[in-house]
Amino acid sequence: MLRLALALVFLAAPLAMANAEVGAPSGRPAHDLAVGERPANGVNKMITHVVFFWLKNPESPADRDRLMEGIRSLGAIEEVRSLKVGVPAATEARDVVDHSFAVSEILTFDNAADQRAYQEHPIHQRFVAEYGHLWDRVTVYDITDAG
Repeated sequence: MLRLALALVFLAAPLAMANAEVGAPSGRPAHDLAVGERPANGVNKMITHVVFFWLKNPESPADRDRLMEGIRSLGAIEEVRSLKVGVPAATEARDVVDHSFAVSEILTFDNAADQRAYQEHPIHQRFVAEYGHLWDRVTVYDITDAG
């Protein structure tokens, strides 16, 4: 019986967490969603914004550190729910692993509207203007739940 109860807790927890992270189609707060209920048309699904930067001077720790400083400033934007800044991990070289980037960022937003607001926010615009000279290339992946 204890195993069954624990299994139910572990199965229900992700659903509860998912519902806490998305808004309801009716404008109700996320915590009012029924277990398993999805937002209308996916409009309110959480967005994960993954960005990879290649530096113009990839051998420059100063440029890398300055870019990371700028990325961290993006956390002050109200719509940003979480922000992680990273560099390539020291993992094994494999054909499917790309270690060529210098810096990455992962930001999350409650929905697509918040991600758009972030793009237009003065702090983001200032980041691009003040730090854009440091990068040679940027690749962005915007991801949402497929469920």
